[in-house]
Amino acid sequence: MTQSITRLNPPSLPDAGEMGYSQISIAEPGRIAFISGQVAWRPNGEPVPESLSEQMEIVSINAKAALDAIGATPQDVVIARVYLVNLTPERLEEVMPPFIATFEGAQPSVTGVGVAALAAPDLQVEMEMTVRLPD
Repeated sequence: MTQSITRLNPPSLPDAGEMGYSQISIAEPGRIAFISGQVAWRPNGEPVPESLSEQMEIVSINAKAALDAIGATPQDVVIARVYLVNLTPERLEEVMPPFIATFEGAQPSVTGVGVAALAAPDLQVEMEMTVRLPD
């Protein structure tokens, strides 16, 4: 089986690999899945934690559950987009370790977007993914 996604960090761009992601992801032809934004809501209805890093850990669990549901792994993620309320360098630094851990070293392409609010007032972070489904 050939690799379905090629990751690149060309020398003409900053080395995103040092941060845990890739500047470019090239997906071979195949089926693509679009996973809706995952937030810190849990199936059992537990309250959303106040801590940003705890919310990102739940987002990660939900994202992995979505990948499992389609028979994919973090290695199959082409790009992840993270929406962060009140984006600051400090908040980004807090969210990055659990975010990067989601991908188990795969280093997909990443886009981070600062937003004023998400779907509920207690939510601070949301992640959506585009996934190349395995053959």
